[in-house]
Amino acid sequence: MGDIRRRSVVVLGVTGLVAPLALALTAAPAQAATNCTTQAGPYQKQVEKFLGRPVDGRQSAADCKAIKAFQDRNGITPDIGYAGPVTWGVMDLINQQRAVGKNPGKDGKCPVNKGRIACVNLTLQLSWIQDGRKLVYGPVPVRTGRKGYTTRTGLKKIYWRDLHHVSTLYNVPMPYSQFFDGGQAFHSVGLSMWNPPGSHGCVNMTTKDAQKYWSLLRTGDDVFVYGRKPGT
Repeated sequence: MGDIRRRSVVVLGVTGLVAPLALALTAAPAQAATNCTTQAGPYQKQVEKFLGRPVDGRQSAADCKAIKAFQDRNGITPDIGYAGPVTWGVMDLINQQRAVGKNPGKDGKCPVNKGRIACVNLTLQLSWIQDGRKLVYGPVPVRTGRKGYTTRTGLKKIYWRDLHHVSTLYNVPMPYSQFFDGGQAFHSVGLSMWNPPGSHGCVNMTTKDAQKYWSLLRTGDDVFVYGRKPGT
């Protein structure tokens, strides 16, 4: 994230990786990351079920290949096909996100008396736009701040938008930036939404979703952030 001199705000940074669950890696079998482990992990059955594999709790070459492919897609390391807590944590969060369906506001936490508002549920790593009780867009998976750089909760307003923003701290692009709390903003990243460990505070989105947010939101629109990202 870059500092926004016109507002005298020092940006806290964002383009780091975001994780849905900040779980510490436990020791996995000592093998090169390019290899596939033959050992079953502590979440073998859960991971097999998630991936549509035969659920027997035993590691097979096909199991390892499927797990490793999931890890590679989502930036989970070590990517050796081990069914450990980080891999299962990501899958479990995806299951929770899917269970929300098209009713992300059913918990009643995001205000319905503000008109158009962007909601961010840190616990489920989901965001959506609503107008009163009407769902306008989403919910979509997002990546929020890691431990030590948590996305701050509360009611905010979008105060500055920059389509082609570039971080002056990290010298990286932050397309479709919409700042709502100091240096914390919605913006797109070119990585998986489940890539550990988390951002430096921003709400990272896919390019498609960031573009949609850009088209739907305006300066002055409300943003409500609530919950707590696991592990922060």
